[in-house]
Amino acid sequence: MRQNLLLFPMSQIHFECRLADRRLTHEPTIGTHAVCPAGIDCKADGEGDIDIVLIAVDQAQLTLANTDDFFYGKLRERFAQTDVDLLKLARKFQQESSAGCPNGPLWWSELSISFVMGLLQRHASDPGNSPPGMLDRTTLRRIKEYIADHLDEPMDIVTLAKVACRSPFHFTRMFARSVGMTPHKYVVRLRLQRALQLIRTRRMGLAHVAAATGFADHAHMSRWFKHVYGISPSQVIAEDT
Repeated sequence: MRQNLLLFPMSQIHFECRLADRRLTHEPTIGTHAVCPAGIDCKADGEGDIDIVLIAVDQAQLTLANTDDFFYGKLRERFAQTDVDLLKLARKFQQESSAGCPNGPLWWSELSISFVMGLLQRHASDPGNSPPGMLDRTTLRRIKEYIADHLDEPMDIVTLAKVACRSPFHFTRMFARSVGMTPHKYVVRLRLQRALQLIRTRRMGLAHVAAATGFADHAHMSRWFKHVYGISPSQVIAEDT
């Protein structure tokens, strides 16, 4: 399993749970949640009517949400854990989904970031050092700083590989293992994050925002906005009005 799974029971349920080789039969209290980290086999069987919120988090989302550093670790496995703030966000997910997502995909995306940040801050362990086959944190920071400083310029694998002091082939493989996505997708995500910030300041038009963040033009930026956030830059302005 490549995703981290979090299960929030919203009613009293009798569960038979398994996380790797650990097993537990219990009735978790409403307000607790279970955590099954990526890479761990898990199973939960319940009796009667089941009302739960199940949230899946990709490992790459942990990296993107942690804007100050890169995350090498994993979530701590738990059968039942209490976190009031995460529970509130899980209920917002449930309410938004039940209502047909009236607040739109961008609202959902930003709620997801808040949720993942809570996971990182309170439910994650990190070994600190980079595992074998991955880029070390110093190299990753150098790459991220380079991208931020040259966001309005064309960027290719050869250039980023030179920043990392690796061959393009080895850099691409090691970066994907370290971050959970290709260098190209990572650059695009940083460009989108910056573009969203600029759009919300309303200090420049969309064409200038696109140029300042490295997109070929407004249309190119708009296509990526719709792909990642589900709405166009113009809709972001309308929603913030």
